[in-house]
Parts: sequence; C-alpha cells; structure tokens
Amino acid sequence: MTFENLIYEIKDNVCTITINRPKVLNALNQTTIHEIGKAIAEAEKDENVRVIIFIGSAEKSFVAGADINELALMNPMTGKETSWAGQSVALAIENCSKPVIAAINGFTLGGGCELALACHIRIAGENAVFGLPELGLGIIPGFGGTQRLPRLVGKGKALEIMLTGDFVNAEEAYRIGLVNKVIKHTEFMEIEKDGKKKTVPNLEVTRENVLKAALEMAQKIVTKAPISIKCGIEAVTRGLEMNLYEGLCLESNLFGLISSTEDMKEGMNAFLEKRKPTFKNK
Repeated sequence: MTFENLIYEIKDNVCTITINRPKVLNALNQTTIHEIGKAIAEAEKDENVRVIIFIGSAEKSFVAGADINELALMNPMTGKETSWAGQSVALAIENCSKPVIAAINGFTLGGGCELALACHIRIAGENAVFGLPELGLGIIPGFGGTQRLPRLVGKGKALEIMLTGDFVNAEEAYRIGLVNKVIKHTEFMEIEKDGKKKTVPNLEVTRENVLKAALEMAQKIVTKAPISIKCGIEAVTRGLEMNLYEGLCLESNLFGLISSTEDMKEGMNAFLEKRKPTFKNK
C-alpha cells in the first residue's frame, strides 16, 4: 500500500508501519491518523502478516504529538470528532488480532504516547522520552491517554504525569511499567568537550537498535500458533474490562475453542515428537 505520511512494508511475515513526517517530528495530523487506521486494517486482514511494528522515521522522535496547527482550530463539535478519530484508531490497534509492537525512539508525547499505549508491546531506546503535556495547552489527552495510562502505571502515577506535564525518560518508563524493554546504545563516538576527549553514545544509531530489537521479538512471536495469538490477545484485552469471574469464563471459552483446532494438535504432536511445529492457522 502507498500512503502520504506512512511507509508500509512487509518482510518475513512482519509488517513495519513507519510514521513519516520527520520535518514535524512525525506529529499526527488528521491525514496521518486516517492512514494509520487504513494501514492497521490492511495488515490485520493480510494473511502474510503475523506481527505489526510501528516506528517513527525521525531519529529524534517516535511521534511528538498531535498537529497543534489543526488542534488550534477546534470547536466543541470538531474537537469531539478529532478525539473520536484518534480513539477509533487506537482501539483498532489495541483490538488487533495480531501483536502490535511500538518501536520507540526519541520524543513520544501527547498523541504519540497515546498511540504507543494502544500497542500490545512497547520497546524503547534509551533516548525515548514520554509525556502527556496536553494540560499545558488547555486541553486533555483525547486519544485514550486518560484511560490507558492509569491501567498500565496506576492512577497516582498517571495523574502525576498528566497533571505536571513532566517528561518520563526510558529508564523511569520501564520502572513504572510503561514500556516492556529499554534498548541501550551499541555504538559510541568520541567527542571533545572542555578540551578533553570523551566517549559518548552515538544517538544516530538508536532508531536502528530499537527496530532491530522489535524485529527480533516479532520473529519469536511468528513461530507461535496464529489462532493462539489471536485468542491470547482477546483474553487479555477484553478480560481487563471484566471482573475476575467473567474474565475466567472468557479464558475457558477461548481455551475450549482452541482445543478443536488443527494447530493445537500440531503443537502437541510436535512437542511429543521433539520437532518444531508447522502451524497453518487452522
């Protein structure tokens, strides 16, 4: 597929969706939000796609937020429409039957943070910075941030991040459960400061490091049974909105359904025969 503000690529059963507005640090305008919705729908229905990765094209930014030029023109009606458009895309990502990984580098603020929150897994480079600075603009997070952030990090920490507008670095994001993994720099360069030579991380390689880690994780996921992946995501995503008993019932029902699949039999037989399974999504 071709897009104005996205790069859509498929290789080795992994669909990489690159948000490509580097001149504005990949800020989300209405066109980009619409294209993300189309891209996630296309990837979900494509049988060749097993895992989806989101990444930003700019070395210094995953997504720096929503496009302020558009937000400044909102009235009550268009404001609600803007919020719902972003929420709809975030819901499509969250409810996608295929794992969605956010490969995060640099600024991940506002709508960008909310996009990352909707993904199933978040991998961050050590230069990643997270935040919901909307209150300083006279608005609130509108793409699901007020709901997903407290579910991930707890009510108190979520309110602190939102009310203060303070940024959260990668290590703190990992500590509070906002990201699954932090990727360190693997290359360094020598600089001169105050007449002394000093070795520092080469920031230009961060994006590639994070993408490499996301692709490695994606390839692990690709080896698992597609139906099991779909049901596992459904059990977790829907179960979080239920009480424990309802969630357990959902899990049992999905467990029973999976027991009738060819892939279940293949997985069991492969284990007993000490070989790698060949899953067929049946």
